[in-house]
Amino acid sequence: MADSRTRVTIFTGTYRIRGYIDLLPGARITDFMAEARDFIAVTEAEVWELIPGGRMVLAAPFIDVSRAHIEIITPAG
Repeated sequence: MADSRTRVTIFTGTYRIRGYIDLLPGARITDFMAEARDFIAVTEAEVWELIPGGRMVLAAPFIDVSRAHIEIITPAG
């Protein structure tokens, strides 16, 4: 069975978040966001200050991120 986890980087107005979303193989992040409700689940999350040289403010196995605060979401390498 293919891994459904996709590593992403999410930018909000204040933070850069790295982690994984549960995305079906072959699906696009655009489709995922279009179907998402008010929050998206991010696993193995790291939350960093957005400022240059910013520090990590949180590491957690799971966080919910508000769709309303997401400015950019992109696949991470």
